[in-house]
Amino acid sequence: MTETEPRLLLTKRRIWIIFSALIAGMLLASLDQTIVSTAMPTIVGDLGGVEHQAWVTTAYLLATTIVMPVYGKFGDVLGRRELFLIAIALFTVASIGCAVAGDFWTFVIFRAAQGLGGGGLMILSQAIIADIVPASERGKYLGPLGGIFGLAAIGGPLLGGSFVDHLSWHWAFYINIPIGIAAFAITYFALTLPSKRATKPLDVPGVVLLALATTSLIFFTDFGGDSAHGWSAPETWLWAAGLVIAAALFVLVESRASDPVIPLSLFCNPIFANATSIGLVLGLGMFAALGFLPTFLQMSTGTSAAVSGMAMLPMMAGLMLTSITSGALITKTGRYKIFPVLGTLITAGGMLAMTTLSADTPVWLLCAFLFVFGAGLGLIMQVVVLVVQNSVDPALIGTATSTNNYFREVGGALGVAVFGTIFSTRLTENLTGIFASAGASAQQAEQSAVSLSPNMLQQLPEPVRDAIVTAYADALAPVFWYLVPFMAIAFLLSLLLKQIPLSEVAGLVARGEAIGGEEAEVLEAQQRATTKTR
Repeated sequence: MTETEPRLLLTKRRIWIIFSALIAGMLLASLDQTIVSTAMPTIVGDLGGVEHQAWVTTAYLLATTIVMPVYGKFGDVLGRRELFLIAIALFTVASIGCAVAGDFWTFVIFRAAQGLGGGGLMILSQAIIADIVPASERGKYLGPLGGIFGLAAIGGPLLGGSFVDHLSWHWAFYINIPIGIAAFAITYFALTLPSKRATKPLDVPGVVLLALATTSLIFFTDFGGDSAHGWSAPETWLWAAGLVIAAALFVLVESRASDPVIPLSLFCNPIFANATSIGLVLGLGMFAALGFLPTFLQMSTGTSAAVSGMAMLPMMAGLMLTSITSGALITKTGRYKIFPVLGTLITAGGMLAMTTLSADTPVWLLCAFLFVFGAGLGLIMQVVVLVVQNSVDPALIGTATSTNNYFREVGGALGVAVFGTIFSTRLTENLTGIFASAGASAQQAEQSAVSLSPNMLQQLPEPVRDAIVTAYADALAPVFWYLVPFMAIAFLLSLLLKQIPLSEVAGLVARGEAIGGEEAEVLEAQQRATTKTR
């Protein structure tokens, strides 16, 4: 923003117009993730990637994780409007690529491209809210943003299941095209923010090293948990060496950069460090749990994709309820600490309940478990973002928001890679043994295990089908035991979270880039009066 450029007037009307653009972008990103989770068994079955199905989620998370700090930092120094438009366009084009992909690994590549756009949509929407709304009022906006995630997650499984049952899984990506075009148009015309120019060199070396460290971390965990490599394989530890080297170089570069992509000084802030640690542990448990529940529902209970999508409704209802309620209560009381404390306890309770899952678990009981799980998540996700934004200098809002989300996504990528690999490896071994016992050759058994889809399952003889259902249950339910201790850690961290007053000034106003509150309303009224007299 130049000195001669008039400052933006943050009136209530303008805030809601901007908020509508953010809602459109958030809907685009969140809807896609839930559609894919429901359609995943059919997608990996059609494309021949059952044993690698964790990569459908991991590729998206990896790409999202890498670009989050980039969007956050570049948004702080270059402005967020253009970056938001780029993210929408990239996500929409990548959706087309996913729909037309002819093999599994091409599909995974386009999923990664979707992640490059989705990371920007999530980070920039949260940072823009901090730009235009004071922390003391931000809860009632972050709550609905979390609610949009819940709303999309309700519609996503239903749409994904309906597409799989009545059309094809390709429509789970075609639907992003009109939504993306609408989101782009709303953003282009409605999102008005001050323009900026970088005053210091962009931290390109830091971005490259961060990407290398993140990639090395994910491949290390994936190779280690994969039966084809394992923890003793030399190539696994080559990735570990790459992680250590890239991380060490990143810290060295950031300590010397004039404008680092992740300032190390952030971690000297105890509130930021604590809230970010909660996000890391939450991401590890949350994404690992969410990534494979639809698969369990379809294959272990024998329900269709549409029914499995409906079974996810209670979780999203719980998330929406607590997300919106906690946001409103924070705005009313100015206090936030109690919500992560309660949320981690409730989420852990939901995970403990899901350790009892079996092929005989009734759907209604699983729905009850999911409602509890979602209610816990809704008390944590948006609250942690608000705490981080409130604890840093207004000039670092985007950077702090993206760093917090980065570590949550790192946790998510780790959770999906490690626990997804445990699930997939155990499942593939079980399925291979089942097909071999049914009379298939070793090669045929392995191929059948890799390409198994829900439709194929229904065509198999009943004894084989029952054995496969049990194999899915035996492979997934124990994974939740590994996740419970991480939620216990998140609970202890939330107890240590410090309560401080919420800021009364929006980010743009604090940086002198906008005028807010009653002054903005008065100035806008004067401008309208002047325009009428002319």
